[in-house]
Amino acid sequence: MTGAAGGIGSATVRTLAAQGYRVVGYDVLDAPAADGGVHVVGDVTDRAELKGAVDLAVERWGRLDAVVAAAAVIAGGQPLWETPDEQLDELWDVDARGVWNTAAAAVPAMLAGPDPSRGRFVAIASAAAHQGLFGLAGYNAAKHAVVGIVKGLAADLVGTGVTACAVSPGSTRTPMLDATAAIYGLPDPETFASHQLLRRLLGPDEVAATIAFCCSREGAVLNGSVVHADGGFS
Repeated sequence: MTGAAGGIGSATVRTLAAQGYRVVGYDVLDAPAADGGVHVVGDVTDRAELKGAVDLAVERWGRLDAVVAAAAVIAGGQPLWETPDEQLDELWDVDARGVWNTAAAAVPAMLAGPDPSRGRFVAIASAAAHQGLFGLAGYNAAKHAVVGIVKGLAADLVGTGVTACAVSPGSTRTPMLDATAAIYGLPDPETFASHQLLRRLLGPDEVAATIAFCCSREGAVLNGSVVHADGGFS
């Protein structure tokens, strides 16, 4: 589980642990390990570090059933033509290449496991993967790429039993939403609630419950799909 130290990531760690999973959390920040699990400090831009976390899971528990790629950053506040190269590089390296690296490190372990039909790869995209949000062209591009990575991966996995899907949350009460509000100069992220048909922000645990279903045996039906857990974002 990458991006495990906060927001939707930490909520997903708790949810999976409560369902009996032994979770290897992975993040650039330290965090408490889930019950029965372990937390690894590492960077999704480093495939060798990711491979080490995968190896740890297999060594401890003999198999890898589900992988959730949730690590992400957000940046923006200017139009595309004024976006600094270093900002685009970070968004691309963490939000898109980080998902790619996670899949490249983890999928072979699921394929080599005792029952590949249990294998689930779940990437966290965003409502920004389906919308054009002003001042966030770089973030839009990276999250659109996440959807493309998952769809290509699902095609590559045909006949193996391992599946891949994405979850696109809407505005969720997390530190990243606070950062988004700051980018737009908004005093309160509650403003974003008006862009969702639910007319409220989502809770991280609500999104985590959707992610957990994607990780389940029953979640196989979502192979190659994008689940819009966005409260009717528009």
